[in-house]
Amino acid sequence: MSSDSVRTVVLATANLDKAAELRRLLGALEGLRLVSRPADVPEVPEEAETLVGNARAKASALASATGLAALADDTGLFVDALGGAPGVRAARFAGAGATYTDNVARLLSELGDTENRAASFRTVALLRWPDGRERFVEGVLAGRILRSPRGTSGFGYDPVFAPLGGDGRSLAELAPEEKDACSHRAAAVAGVARLLALP
Repeated sequence: MSSDSVRTVVLATANLDKAAELRRLLGALEGLRLVSRPADVPEVPEEAETLVGNARAKASALASATGLAALADDTGLFVDALGGAPGVRAARFAGAGATYTDNVARLLSELGDTENRAASFRTVALLRWPDGRERFVEGVLAGRILRSPRGTSGFGYDPVFAPLGGDGRSLAELAPEEKDACSHRAAAVAGVARLLALP
């Protein structure tokens, strides 16, 4: 894959928080132009059983709709004591249309006083070209689930997830640059940068 085979990439996510984080993480790459998801492209249902499958569905739809290379990601939260749940269904853990607060509340309710709070975030970032070629990378962040939400930054489960090897703060208590230095999405995006062969 040549370094100029991709210069313009459309973001496939319909989640504005994810889009902002992806822009922040990829914004420093020279020669890369990020295009927002067109408003007239319908949201793609996340019905696959894997992170790769969901990312593929979103990237394929956007590559077909725009004729551009598309970048999609899908993230799951895998909690040991819950047998890996919510896993790939993290965004819908509390049901269709659930808010971040709803999902966090269900997670804490399911865990209760369980001592084993080990968990990991996994992000798959997938690049899809209009001709059907695709490449994907994964980023993982190990940590633990806190007993109550802390912090106001970030989104999703960030207020109850403390990274392993950190100082005990939740992802929502970290400044954006601190989160970008350790997060699962940052690790996946670093892989995307290598796929794009950009400095």
